[in-house]
Amino acid sequence: MHTVIMIASGLAVLALFALAAAVLGKSMAVGARWFVLPWLLVSLVNLYVGTTHGHSVAGELPFLAIVFGAPALAAYALMRWKAGSTAAG
Repeated sequence: MHTVIMIASGLAVLALFALAAAVLGKSMAVGARWFVLPWLLVSLVNLYVGTTHGHSVAGELPFLAIVFGAPALAAYALMRWKAGSTAAG
């Protein structure tokens, strides 16, 4: 359940970054780009917390890939989608 909550949180934070960029007059793709590094740091902290609660690093790595990867993939898709719409417009 924790993994689902982390992924949903990542998607919510991505939406906030994209919205903040739009409010500041930037492209949503810029907001998505700015999201990736902070989300990587949050994901690594999540990995660290998991290892301090008795899980091995090897056991936590697949969850790191999912927790970081799903929102990062959504950010990449947003960057590609918005980059394509601004180039055509």
